Amino acid sequence: MREKMVGMALLATLGVLSAACGSSSESVSSDSGDSASSAERPAQNACPSDGCAITITNAEADGEEIMLTWSANFDPDVAKNHIHLYWDIYSADQVSGDAADRGVEQGNWVPTDAYPTITTSDVISVAERGGSTMLCVTASDGDHNVIDSGSVDCRDVSDLLS
Repeated sequence: MREKMVGMALLATLGVLSAACGSSSESVSSDSGDSASSAERPAQNACPSDGCAITITNAEADGEEIMLTWSANFDPDVAKNHIHLYWDIYSADQVSGDAADRGVEQGNWVPTDAYPTITTSDVISVAERGGSTMLCVTASDGDHNVIDSGSVDCRDVSDLLS
């Protein structure tokens, strides 16, 4: 029992100490423009038994950028399970910290725990879209590895691009 407790404590510590992955931008945290109260956030960070899921519920112009609103079935935390936001010029496997292990070239994304809104900027800025008209989200763990590359939600934002 003691070994199990020590192992769990070690895993928790490693999750907190993990650094952002190489090709991602600095993380965008919920304290930067988060308009949701704690009552609107999901109750826990752990993925439910059917997996972490994020759904883009709205997209609107925010100056030259795009503000997305989403819902998730987990409470995002960049040091633990969180959200990767990216343009669909990349696959979910490419926006994972272990992209090379998945046999693909690593792409660009922004890891975030912002909830329920985020505005594009940095490597996910409209200027960085490379012709894409689709913004996508997927769940990632504290090591920035995509949890399930088959669980992706994308939104066509072509009507918001100038």
